[in-house]
Amino acid sequence: MVQPSIRWLRLAVGNLLLVLSVLVFAKAFFPYKPFLQGLAQHADYHDGGETPAPAQFEKIVFMLVDALRSDFVFGEHSGFEYTQSLIRSGVAIPFTAHATSPTITMPKIKALTTGSIPGFLDLILNFAESDTTSTLATQDNWLAQIKQSGKKLIMFGDDTWLKLFPGIFERTDGTVSFFVSDFTEVDNNVTRHVAPELLQPDWDAMILHYLGLDHIGHKTGPRSQHMIPKQHEMDGIVKQVYQAIETEEHLKDTLFVLVGDHGMNDGGGHGGSSSGETSAALVFMSPKLKALESKFNAPAVPKDEFTYYRRIEQSDVAPTLTTLLGLPIPKNNLGLFIQDFLPLWNVKDQVKILNTNGRELSRLISASYSDFDRLLGEGKCNGKTGQLDKLACHWHSAVLSSQPSEQMNLFSAFSSECQDILTSAATNYDTDSMLIAIIIGTISLILFTTVWVVDGVPGSGLYKLLFWALSLSYSGMMIASSYVEEEQQYWYWAASGWGIILLIRELQRGETGAKSLILLLLLRLTRRWNQTGQKHAGASDITNTFLTNNPTILWILVFFSYTDMFFRLKRNLDTKTSVFVGPVMSISPVVVSMLFKLSMAALDTRELIPSYLMDLADGFAAVSVVTQAQLVFSIIFLIGTYIVLVRNSGMSGVKVTPLKKLQPFHDLLTIFIATQSRLTNIPLIWFFNVMLLLLDDMNLDSLLQITLTVITMQHVSFFALGNSNAISSVDLSNAYNGVSGFNVGVVGILTFLSNWAGPVLWTSGGVGLMCSWMGRRKRREKSGGIKKENNNSSSSSSSSSSSEGTLTDTYLKFAELMSTFRAVAMVAVMGACMALRMHLFVWTVFSPKYLFAMVWTGAHHIIVDLVVTAGLHYSGR
Repeated sequence: MVQPSIRWLRLAVGNLLLVLSVLVFAKAFFPYKPFLQGLAQHADYHDGGETPAPAQFEKIVFMLVDALRSDFVFGEHSGFEYTQSLIRSGVAIPFTAHATSPTITMPKIKALTTGSIPGFLDLILNFAESDTTSTLATQDNWLAQIKQSGKKLIMFGDDTWLKLFPGIFERTDGTVSFFVSDFTEVDNNVTRHVAPELLQPDWDAMILHYLGLDHIGHKTGPRSQHMIPKQHEMDGIVKQVYQAIETEEHLKDTLFVLVGDHGMNDGGGHGGSSSGETSAALVFMSPKLKALESKFNAPAVPKDEFTYYRRIEQSDVAPTLTTLLGLPIPKNNLGLFIQDFLPLWNVKDQVKILNTNGRELSRLISASYSDFDRLLGEGKCNGKTGQLDKLACHWHSAVLSSQPSEQMNLFSAFSSECQDILTSAATNYDTDSMLIAIIIGTISLILFTTVWVVDGVPGSGLYKLLFWALSLSYSGMMIASSYVEEEQQYWYWAASGWGIILLIRELQRGETGAKSLILLLLLRLTRRWNQTGQKHAGASDITNTFLTNNPTILWILVFFSYTDMFFRLKRNLDTKTSVFVGPVMSISPVVVSMLFKLSMAALDTRELIPSYLMDLADGFAAVSVVTQAQLVFSIIFLIGTYIVLVRNSGMSGVKVTPLKKLQPFHDLLTIFIATQSRLTNIPLIWFFNVMLLLLDDMNLDSLLQITLTVITMQHVSFFALGNSNAISSVDLSNAYNGVSGFNVGVVGILTFLSNWAGPVLWTSGGVGLMCSWMGRRKRREKSGGIKKENNNSSSSSSSSSSSEGTLTDTYLKFAELMSTFRAVAMVAVMGACMALRMHLFVWTVFSPKYLFAMVWTGAHHIIVDLVVTAGLHYSGR
């Protein structure tokens, strides 16, 4: 038998190694992409002192509307009516700009300004408000080119620009981008600068970054009642800027660009690679563009779901803007000049522009492929069919041609092939470090596996087999992209299978099986509550199809859910000495939380409120929702403090059993999780607690059974609440409850608790199941109705008569089992990412999965499964 001190050491070392492997692999898997230093000069691309093509514009207004999906501007139900009138008149040239994954603000700003394709690591840095390593201070971009030419820039809006471009702006007013509860002030803070700045002649580039539309998407989705009014508001800014360009003399040579950094999916999120997320609106506007004689209909009919007009790459914006402004193309640009604007120049300059774009891209090809310089040096086509040979042949043919039209075609073909090669080139992975990380993770797994070999795990062989079958089959899924995208299906089937096993167990005991049948029915409802994954995302489900169309039924379910929370907490706080403590303490957090959710619905999702509740909702919504949320959290904290310091410490004069000590914490957690969940998911929280009651009544008779239940239901609840392995499924709608301003620590915690609400609840419920199991075991031992298990040498610890020893052994065994599963899963994810690092979907499927696996391991497993569970265990002593 391994001594407890050795077991504690093994548990600590194994999990430290597991976390270390996760971090080492992340550093190797998400490296910074190398880039050329310094700013480009015109002389870099023009031989013999040849002058570049002249500038068409002297100033630029760059208006970025966060999450401006293509249909928001170009579609039939758009609020951008004035913008569409400009498109019809020919002074506005529209495009759909393709945003590569990850569709997150920071990497998309980098793509728009440098013309490069940022690495996936920028997704992580996007959420680090204090990060300075992501700066573009040393990387070429069109803002730096404007600054280098002696001109002035100003910026108002998302402070991500201030982090990316430190010290480049003459005047700024930054706003925090992650405060998604704010639909209005965050944009009003930008708009208040527009009118006075349009009258000022002392700037050459004005950046406006509006956030409200993105916030509406995160909170209430693209079809929200707030969306069209916000589009009208943004269209009003377009009208204000464009009319100033028409009337103000100092703005007559100004190019106005309206652009989205990314789109959004049907749930209002972004970060993934769905067509809605990758399709952003892009419009170039100026009276000068009338000369192009372009003819476009607006609103337009999309070629596919979100492709309106011509589809270009987002990286094409940078070389197009710099050329229109007469500036050198940024060194790390992978984009192509948008040829719709070529007629603004004469034919000779058109050839120069395409030649310059080709030369700039050939520099990057040479930096990546050393043979390319040798092939160019040969000065002729060698007749070979290799990719680089054909590329060099295109260049030689273009240079030697005397026909301008032929030259332009050849330069265009050369640049397009360069772009294809450079954008498809794999990241320079640190495979040695990736292998080391997998080895470290495997060592961690071996340490946890010794629990099974040396200590032994109490329980029948069937449940041991099920544990390893679950762990290994789940790990095997990681090798296929479709399985990763639809992971929820695995857990739904696993939960149903577990329910059938519990049904058979009940029937074998001579019971009716009613509890297992109800459990299976609730599981069926759970899996239909929110459609998730990729294949069926946005399909009909209980939330969108039934509850949204029947708000009365929704609020009945919400009322019963909160009523259940009240009676649970009251029952566990009631004492014989005071008949008022339980009811008073129980009613306050429940009522305040429910009114807070009603107020939030009045502000964000009024369609979910029945008409007869609307006046009540508006009345409570008049009170600051930040204050309401803070009140909920304060009441929960005060009750928790009372439980720890008075009730459970014995100061109240009432003796409380270990299970009674723990149950109020779970009840308070339920109220907190309901507060942090979407309104439509609150009944699902109720169902989870009903399932826990059923499972407790089934008298699970081994820790292994409880652990299998917890692992399975943690994952079922994660997906059932609407999450998936896509970054776009991360829900920020409750990340700012009670927060009056952005605080990365608080918002980070609330974001985690909002998205992992189900797993956290099931971990807490698992502690309750373990306490009930230990209580039954202790009672049976006292009555002589149980014999010590003879399962290797662990039985002495498992059946110790000392309550402290039993508690310690139970927690250790649970922690060891959970760590075993998590190590198996994490090593499998790392192995899949390394093996499939060249896969077509590495950045859209496997990289997001690794990020989610990091959170499952680093946040949920270490903090919740181990640390919080330990605290709950020992608070019940």
